[in-house]
Amino acid sequence: MDRYTQMEFFALTAELGSLSKAAERLGISNAAASRMLSALEDRLGTRLVERTTRRLWLTDAGREYQQRCVSILAEIAEADSAVSDMARQPRGVLRVTSSVSFAVLHIAPWLPEFRQRYPELSVQITAANRYPNFIEAGIDCAIRTREHEGDSGITVRRLAHTRRVLAASPAYLARHGVPETPDDIASQSVLVYSYAANPFLLEFKRGRERRSIAINAVLESNEGQVICAAARAGLGIVVQPLYIVHDDIVAGRLVPLLGDWELPPLTINLAYQSRRNQPAKIRVFADALTEHVRKLDLENRWNAVPKSALAVRTAQRTQVR
Repeated sequence: MDRYTQMEFFALTAELGSLSKAAERLGISNAAASRMLSALEDRLGTRLVERTTRRLWLTDAGREYQQRCVSILAEIAEADSAVSDMARQPRGVLRVTSSVSFAVLHIAPWLPEFRQRYPELSVQITAANRYPNFIEAGIDCAIRTREHEGDSGITVRRLAHTRRVLAASPAYLARHGVPETPDDIASQSVLVYSYAANPFLLEFKRGRERRSIAINAVLESNEGQVICAAARAGLGIVVQPLYIVHDDIVAGRLVPLLGDWELPPLTINLAYQSRRNQPAKIRVFADALTEHVRKLDLENRWNAVPKSALAVRTAQRTQVR
């Protein structure tokens, strides 16, 4: 018989002043209640109650034990309630890891909305382009671009697909010309993201056509924001997913290239540990971020190459003439 049960039984007996009433409340027989009391007294080595056929009263040791039992049981109930509330109501610290680009462009701007909904939950972001064992690192959720996790205890939830595109600044294209075919890329200056799969080889497709092009890297970096900044400055052609360069294209800072050819797309996933009784902080973050992507129709935005401001202005001038 565990100590918690004995303490709960004794506190109830003392509160009700009756062994039989305590037995009735607990759904046990009077004989079982008597045995429980005897076992408790034997374990403690002292009498806790005196009783006659009509009444029951506590000994000095019984009163001391009752007070301590009531205090301990209240603390246990409070601990259970606090943890249960955390499972239902998100609070505490949510630890998230993602690439620098996704954190800067899509998590940080959205956090005010998220915190307004869950004010008792704070967020800690570890920006990293490599994928560590985030469970061992104490991370709750990871945003990453791959389909499967090696650990079967990891749940992968798809956020969106995103197209990868080539783009360059108007200044670069004015100096080096606009590539018309994938083969033209081989003679261009390309800015390489070193963590990409096969970073120095581009696999193009258009219908049934396939082209593999080795590229000439003038800059290599493990951070997408670095090569995008260099592309905007006119250093070369960048190859990045639309979730990173969409706004630069719309604003005319970058111009999309070879729009009728496709590169292998990426899948943006949420990954978190699979377990029963999932903490509320993980559940609400995953649900809220998924809702955010859906509400803004980001998947469609990240798969349809937008027209750049430069292209729109050129088309408008042509129409006027």
